Amino acid sequence: MSIKNRIDPEARVPLEGLLEAIPGGFNSIPDINVRRATLDAVLKAGAADVPPNDNVSHEDRQVPGPAGDPDITVRIYRPVNASGTLPGIYFIHGGGMILGDLDGEHLVAQMMCEQVNAVIVSVDYRLAPEHPFPAGPEDCYAGLVWMAANATDLGIDPDRIAIYGGSAGGGLAIAVTLMARDRKGPQLCFQMPIYPMIDDRHATSSSHEISEIGIWDRAGNIEAWQMYLGDASGSDDVSIYAAPARATDLSGLPPAFIDVGELDLFRDEDIEFAARLIRAGVTTEFHINNGAYHAAEIFAPQSALAQRIWALRFAALNRALNP
Repeated sequence: MSIKNRIDPEARVPLEGLLEAIPGGFNSIPDINVRRATLDAVLKAGAADVPPNDNVSHEDRQVPGPAGDPDITVRIYRPVNASGTLPGIYFIHGGGMILGDLDGEHLVAQMMCEQVNAVIVSVDYRLAPEHPFPAGPEDCYAGLVWMAANATDLGIDPDRIAIYGGSAGGGLAIAVTLMARDRKGPQLCFQMPIYPMIDDRHATSSSHEISEIGIWDRAGNIEAWQMYLGDASGSDDVSIYAAPARATDLSGLPPAFIDVGELDLFRDEDIEFAARLIRAGVTTEFHINNGAYHAAEIFAPQSALAQRIWALRFAALNRALNP
């Protein structure tokens, strides 16, 4: 059976619509600014019929970036009817290190805030190729430092701070978790890297297998890593904070939840990383979502597949943060 025929039928419909509108997918658009604008338009169109979530408030703030670098923007979400101190979730958007912004995953952050009854702090980090490594992870780490330092003012329990991110956001979540361990803080109680982008070497079976689905295929992944790392991509001189799959010591990290689609290019690097976390003594829950391509739950949010994926994630976050 061909790979496309293995896609969940409900999730296949929006993918086919996307590829009809943009033959070859987003990575077929050579100009990075046009590509970003196209992704933004697609996400806005998908969100147009979603009613406002009156159960969640949000505000944007400028907070200190890394030393010597510009301030960064964070968006803070809070359940409207919540009282007292809540758990906190540090949220990092996806986009292959080259795409995405706060608005692109606004609906997801709102949904998470409501379903987990947590304060969400979503970070807007600098993107490659204009800002290659280490700008992205350093921005994300600075935002986490600010969140932890201001936990009381934000109404967050400092002992219940988790980190979440999907795709590039998942890779950055792991990178920041490693940085927090190695730099002795801030303290994280849980990590949820979703189909994380963590390996610049493109050597796994799934990295070769997923080449024509139309959502984050092999050629686009290679291009994104080159934009992010330049000539160092694929070499021996790559930081673990850029490509966390290269980390040899995974001990001392907080418990993890990882999921990835059966038909996702990142499948095999994520399987191996989850196994290595377990071997390092890190409690890890791992799921492969059958019939799912990369970010299928975002492109097909009404599908039964998406509902199953989100139910598992929210259940894990609630177990970790609202025991």
